Amino acid sequence: MAAAIGRKRWAIPDGYIPATSATDDPDMKSHETVSMLNTGDRDANVEITIYFTDRDPAGPYKVVLPARRTRHVRLDKLDDPEPIPVATEYAILIESDVPIVVQHSRLDSRQAENALFTTIAFSE
Repeated sequence: MAAAIGRKRWAIPDGYIPATSATDDPDMKSHETVSMLNTGDRDANVEITIYFTDRDPAGPYKVVLPARRTRHVRLDKLDDPEPIPVATEYAILIESDVPIVVQHSRLDSRQAENALFTTIAFSE
């Protein structure tokens, strides 16, 4: 049996999907990704809630992260219950029923010289 590592609640206060990209290549379109790792023996039922500065939260967006697997969720692809708006500041709360590890990445391709940054989320 694999040892479960991580936490059940993660917060990412800096969310922003740029509205434009310097390319039409879907892989290089400006976006954010939540990367999750489940080292345990049970599937993780994950809920993602998006918080805004000027409106009620969106979500939860439901994701299953299989046991002993990783999953990378592009936030610009989430659409149920609604798409996450571009060019809008937001924060992300990730809650899981089993411990997981979460990392956040943003690809900003508004200019030809792309910028990619990544950080580990805050856990509780």
